[in-house]
Amino acid sequence: MNTATDTKQDRINIRLKHSKKLMIERAASLEGKNVSNFILSSALAQAEKTIHEHEVMSLSRQDAEAFFSALTKPIRFNDKLTAALTEHDQRVSSK
Repeated sequence: MNTATDTKQDRINIRLKHSKKLMIERAASLEGKNVSNFILSSALAQAEKTIHEHEVMSLSRQDAEAFFSALTKPIRFNDKLTAALTEHDQRVSSK
């Protein structure tokens, strides 16, 4: 994005206790930021962390090997799986 054309248009408003506001102002001052920049950078860092925790799966080496091994093995249908698929076909009509 071009910063010259990427203008700030959206707002987020929050209500908080005075003591919490003072704490945020103090923390922002300690980092040499204004309150808006402090809140924005803190919220974005937490948002990235939260998204990463929900979208990224980390496996141990052993688990990764087991996962990829399962992907490469041919599928073997047992009687229960065949019965479940047959029942699914009878109950569900695809559009």
